Amino acid sequence: MPEGDTVWNTAQALHRALAGQRLTASDFRVPRLATADLTGWTVVESTCRGKHLLLRLAAEADDAPGRRMTLHSHLRMDGSWRVYPTGTRWTGGPAHLVRVALHTGKATAVGYHLHDLALVPTDEEDSLVGHLGPDLLGPDWDPAEAVRRLAGHGDTAIAEALLDQTNLAGIGNLYKCEVLFLRGVSPWAPVSTVDKLPAMVDLAHRLLVANRGRWTQSTTGSLHRGQTTYVYGRRAQPCRRCGTLIRKTEQDDRVTYWCPTCQTGDE
Repeated sequence: MPEGDTVWNTAQALHRALAGQRLTASDFRVPRLATADLTGWTVVESTCRGKHLLLRLAAEADDAPGRRMTLHSHLRMDGSWRVYPTGTRWTGGPAHLVRVALHTGKATAVGYHLHDLALVPTDEEDSLVGHLGPDLLGPDWDPAEAVRRLAGHGDTAIAEALLDQTNLAGIGNLYKCEVLFLRGVSPWAPVSTVDKLPAMVDLAHRLLVANRGRWTQSTTGSLHRGQTTYVYGRRAQPCRRCGTLIRKTEQDDRVTYWCPTCQTGDE
């Protein structure tokens, strides 16, 4: 599943391409929005909350002055947005995966295999994202609230709690595994036994901020292939700290990588 920084990067790419542009056509290819038409609407901004993308639009029609709508989408594991200069070929995937295309005079934004696609009044966005915890990359990031929410799940495994977007929004498998390794915490440790939750939350925030604005994610400081992570994606390779072979397993239906020596605890 894409991490919060990947979603943030996607939102910024859409903003650069579409903000201030009037839509010349829209093409929705999901049943619930099959009759929706945003032709003539102007893109106000593209932003995100956690892993949710929010494309905000304003009507210019005489019969709907000041009307605002938000197009919501979620990438999950396999979704993506691609931007193409108007008139060029779309190369992001087969046509049957296209869920929406938004056309302007300069560019076309195409959403492939998007999930939870919805069009709602902008003042009702909370119906889609109001349940989320503090956004690690949001302007209203609140580390104390994130710690409070995590601490409220004392019996939950810390790896599961970090992925719960109602605790803090933006962490996916990569940062989950890397943060736990860097803090020396077993993925199976109950939240109530984890020392210095504020330090863990702060580390997660710093890692996502450090990677914001680039597509190559690194927790080691290196951008060279094969050197960007400590444990994630490194099953059966030696730990960069102690040399023990990194392990991989399923945990609560998600993949977890960890070092059994640096992160002691029951599996």
